[in-house]
Amino acid sequence: MKLLFTTLIVLSTLPSLADKVPAVATADAGHVIISKKDMKWGAAPASLPAGAQAAVIDGDPTKAGEFTMRLKLPANYKIQPHTHPADEHVTVIEGSFSMGLGEKFDAKSGHVLKAGDYARMTAGTKHFAMTTSPAVIQLHGNGPWGITYVNPADDPREMMKK
Repeated sequence: MKLLFTTLIVLSTLPSLADKVPAVATADAGHVIISKKDMKWGAAPASLPAGAQAAVIDGDPTKAGEFTMRLKLPANYKIQPHTHPADEHVTVIEGSFSMGLGEKFDAKSGHVLKAGDYARMTAGTKHFAMTTSPAVIQLHGNGPWGITYVNPADDPREMMKK
């Protein structure tokens, strides 16, 4: 009974403690807590088609080590078939996001992932992605993050050189 009473007192203080936790906090041990409203959005990596925005939540996707970033994708956004040098973990945060396997972009063969759904593409897996409405996805993995297009002509970095 005493344990139950103590547990109830502790649980009753949680809402008031939550109000005191800052939106973003980084402790000496490397802990990260960030609120959606405090994410800093900017242009997505140049290796992705124009129109996307990115927010790095943790780590540095350009360096070795774990990272987490979010991408805001507009409606009708397409990422042509490509691979990654390491496993890519994708969680849909808002909207829906379709992914398909193969060397050719085929919208009909894409698997629709909705908010809360998850996918993992192993290193070297040829895949493509698309949206039909705006979406936010979260990527996490081990950096450096990279993308190699099956057809080099599909690489936005190559298109910028022209």
